[in-house]
Amino acid sequence: MNATIGNTQSGAGDIVAVIRRVFRENGRRYVRDYVLAAVCLMLVAGTTFFIAWIMSPVINNIFVERRVDLIAITCAGIVAAFLIRGAAAYGQGVLLAKVGNNIVARYQKRVFDHLMRLGVGFYGEERSGQLAARINENINGIRDLLNITLNAIARDAFMLVGLLAVMVYQDPLLSAIALVIAPPMIWSVNYLMRRVRTVAREAVVFNSRVVGAMQEATQGITVIKAFTMEEQLSGKIAEVIRNAEARANKIARVYERTAPIAEWLAGLAIAGVVAYGGYRVAVYNVPPGDLFSFLTALMLAYDPARRLAKMQVTLERSLVNARMIYEILDIVPQQGDVEGAAELKVGAGEIRFDEVRFAYASDLPVLDGVSFTAGAGQTTAIVGASGAGKTTLIALLQRFYDPASGTIAIDGQDIATVTKQSLRGSIAYVSQAPYLFEGSIADNIRYGRPDASMDDVRRAAQLAQAEEFILQQPQGYDTPVGESGSTLSGGQRQRLSIARALLRDAPILLLDEATSALDNESEKAVQAALESVMKDRTTIVIAHRLSTVVKADMIVVLHDGHLIEHGTHDELVGRKGGLYARLHRLGGGTALELVDDVDGGADTGGKRAGGANGRPVRRAVGTGR
Repeated sequence: MNATIGNTQSGAGDIVAVIRRVFRENGRRYVRDYVLAAVCLMLVAGTTFFIAWIMSPVINNIFVERRVDLIAITCAGIVAAFLIRGAAAYGQGVLLAKVGNNIVARYQKRVFDHLMRLGVGFYGEERSGQLAARINENINGIRDLLNITLNAIARDAFMLVGLLAVMVYQDPLLSAIALVIAPPMIWSVNYLMRRVRTVAREAVVFNSRVVGAMQEATQGITVIKAFTMEEQLSGKIAEVIRNAEARANKIARVYERTAPIAEWLAGLAIAGVVAYGGYRVAVYNVPPGDLFSFLTALMLAYDPARRLAKMQVTLERSLVNARMIYEILDIVPQQGDVEGAAELKVGAGEIRFDEVRFAYASDLPVLDGVSFTAGAGQTTAIVGASGAGKTTLIALLQRFYDPASGTIAIDGQDIATVTKQSLRGSIAYVSQAPYLFEGSIADNIRYGRPDASMDDVRRAAQLAQAEEFILQQPQGYDTPVGESGSTLSGGQRQRLSIARALLRDAPILLLDEATSALDNESEKAVQAALESVMKDRTTIVIAHRLSTVVKADMIVVLHDGHLIEHGTHDELVGRKGGLYARLHRLGGGTALELVDDVDGGADTGGKRAGGANGRPVRRAVGTGR
């Protein structure tokens, strides 16, 4: 993704390909509206060169020949032209706005749907604030690309051709003099297009950084206040804003360079025409009407010519935006369902890890040959130090990532061969960091099962020991939770997250430090609720507290990505020299939080003890949580 976005250069073939793609995806859908808008734009253009043409009979017949009988019909024609022009301008404006708004809405939905299909790894590489800002800014480029092209063809190009026809009809020689400005104008525009292509992409990236930095600051405001980071972050964001401002100023300078060039060339052309035409009128008594008509057409032609010149620069900016949107849409999901993927059928619910190996971006393995079986309808606890691979196991089971080698099977079905929808639909998950979405408390619980009744929602909240604080809220279950659940405490958010998982009523339950945010009293109540729900369900629990794992049917001990030992609590405690027994002894029966034993504990005699496979053991710390 980043490598793709970093590509700032594109050739003419790429530009044409983007334009074709935009029109292929949108042309047929809006053909009726675009045809009507084009007719309106052509009426605007037609009335413009009618006004230029009519100047000749106005000057010659009314002012020179003094034909009073033509005044009424001429004035009526002028009024009718402006009425048609106004109505047509209104019609095309409304039609293009309607189509443009629908295009933006469609692409917003399309991009969001595509983002939902991308794997978790994509979001580890992209900053959410910058991604959202880039999408919002770039989607408008597709709308603008279509509108600019239609305006250029149906209005400006048609108007310019018509006005040039009036000019040639009135005086071919003067027309040739006026058109000497075309070659230098084309050359300057082509040069500016190459400059805009690079600067426009830079501007999008820097603007997204500004929005992303501000979003991060607002989300982390409590940390900022706690560590008095206001001035530090203000300086950092000020630098980002200065860079964005510099790019915006740069693109403005490049974009507006067409104005002085066009004005200077137009001034030369008009001055030449006035000089030559005035000489002919004064010396050869040529009727002035044709000259006035020619001058009117020339000056009216200046606006569409200037817009067409700027249009190429503006079009390049829109192409950059459209290309960046397609770079996102063209990302192939790394974990798509295999061809012919079957629906997962969960029976007893046995989960088997067989020689599973996995590494993230680096080559260092997070899991290295891990094999164990989580018994059907039983609770399996995973313990180990931070970085041992506990949460990675949970992520692999849900296919947030795929293992580098080895297999994970549920009831004998390799999860790589089933649909992700059916796999995740069979799993209820409570993460260590509970996340709530915009909406009410009931809405957030109901995400576990969208078709659940209100009675089901209340029952799940009661099981999670959440209904007491819910009913204390101003609107009960209808109380908005705020951004990311900001109106609730960490423990309250965690209980709603547990209620969401309980409502799902899935055969497999995954708990990743599910009670870590709860106080001791709430933990006991929720733990009792979980124990009742865990019956007859295959449950995998990640926890540091001894009370959470002691009743597990099996405990798996991970260390540096390796499975060191496994068994029941009693078996592991009774195993002399075992890592779990050491942790239990050092933790005083309180917790299994692991830290490096750098000072040699009382059990090591001041020496660094060797664990299984010759790895350094770690000592437990009673956290009191």
